[in-house]
Amino acid sequence: MSPEVPTILQLSLARLMGGITEHGAAFAQGQMGLIGMMMTLSAKEYERGADIRHTENEDMRKLFGELAGGVGDAALKTKLSDAAKSRDESLRISVLNANNYALRRLLTEAQIYAEDHGAAEAQKRIWAILKALAARRLVQLGP
Repeated sequence: MSPEVPTILQLSLARLMGGITEHGAAFAQGQMGLIGMMMTLSAKEYERGADIRHTENEDMRKLFGELAGGVGDAALKTKLSDAAKSRDESLRISVLNANNYALRRLLTEAQIYAEDHGAAEAQKRIWAILKALAARRLVQLGP
């Protein structure tokens, strides 16, 4: 897309802000500030959204492949193995999100299994993935 979404959002914000004079209502100025912040966050999400989701999906798949061998439950072992072999069909956010949600549900299932069976190493590795997921999704207002 040309111009890119972040540029469109920045230009739109400048246009909106240009319509508020110093004598403008405080409410309108506050609303423009809120809209501006949301546009800035949207531009950042556009830039990194697919990369975050694809990386998360690949990290979970890799973990599932590693965990599958230590799982005694045949059904869970099959789910983990199948998920480890799966791939994102495209880089569209909707597809990545659907895969991400399914993989997260399986991660929760694996965590429950690990806790129920005292698999401390598996729990440690799952928590490392969960921390990485949270860190990647952290909203940053700066560059």
